[in-house]
Amino acid sequence: MTTVRTEPPFRADHVGSLLRPKVLQEARAKWKAGQLPHDALKAVEDQCIAAAIAKQEDIGLRAATDGEYRRAYWHYDFVAGLDGVEVYEPEQKIQFHGSVPLGHKLRVNGKIGWSKPTMIDHFQFLASHVKTAVPKQTIPSPSVVHFRGGREAIDQTSYPAMEPFFADLGAAYNKAVAAFGQAGCRYLQLDEVNIAYLCDPDQITMLKARGEHVDNLLAIYADMLNQAIAGKPDGMVISMHLCRGNFRSTWVASGGYEPVAEVLFNQINSDAYFMEYDTDRAGGFEPLRFVPRGKKMVVLGIMTSKTGELESKDTLKRRIDEAAKFLPLEQLALSPQCGFASTEEGNTLTEDQQWAKLSRCVEVAREVWGSV
Repeated sequence: MTTVRTEPPFRADHVGSLLRPKVLQEARAKWKAGQLPHDALKAVEDQCIAAAIAKQEDIGLRAATDGEYRRAYWHYDFVAGLDGVEVYEPEQKIQFHGSVPLGHKLRVNGKIGWSKPTMIDHFQFLASHVKTAVPKQTIPSPSVVHFRGGREAIDQTSYPAMEPFFADLGAAYNKAVAAFGQAGCRYLQLDEVNIAYLCDPDQITMLKARGEHVDNLLAIYADMLNQAIAGKPDGMVISMHLCRGNFRSTWVASGGYEPVAEVLFNQINSDAYFMEYDTDRAGGFEPLRFVPRGKKMVVLGIMTSKTGELESKDTLKRRIDEAAKFLPLEQLALSPQCGFASTEEGNTLTEDQQWAKLSRCVEVAREVWGSV
């Protein structure tokens, strides 16, 4: 018999981002066009976030996010708030499968640091509006600042060698995690797509062709994550979300977790892992055998956020049973494999389909574990 979870992640949980309501999409479009002042946009954001929080609580979720409604991107908005990092529009864009290009990239133009309280106010608004749920904050992993651009995107005057770059990036994230802790955050998620990308031979080939040293890249990312996590106060739960790309229902990478599993579960000090498992591209559940017994939680992302078709309860239960062959049911939970809107454009499903999926997670959790 499984026990009721007293701390996150919960038996039914979700990654974080939600489809933007039409009224918010229209307001952002007007703001970008210079037809709406930022204060007016913020008022719409506030209203939509409050409604999203209430909806999450109404369907029975025990953790609530702000849907990332104030962001254009799951990653760029936060890391652009770091000292020394900027977003720009390149000539050659990041290509997702399905011929969908991502319009912006990052580059480092100075020493990296944390001097601005980026998104702390986002968390504070969220925390002030939850009633029954635990407020969950999501931020991108530090590896985001390195993986896509690499050495070429890092100013060589600021960082003639890479070791100080990684050290400064880890230190900046340590301060960021501590700042969220000081603001009262007790459930913080680091969205770590790039460790999942390291499972894909094609991504490794891309890195090598670019001239990156990939042999120790997993260890470097693990060290940065641990440096960030070390900033957490007592009582804060840190989760990691692993994903192979999620942009307008398209993807980037493939490959099971086997190449990274031992480091991921045993050398990174995360309390929990949101694992993408909605397609064969993520491989099987066998790597879960590396999870320390009785210590860490794995949230099975066996429901897709990319399409609107609602998974049957039997299908979800069968896959949970398969995963439980490699990790005890007590250490498992259920969620969609990713957010529903990693960027403001969102995936190709409706809001009603989104909420139906989250409600299904709650239903299945109650039937499998006896509680949410």
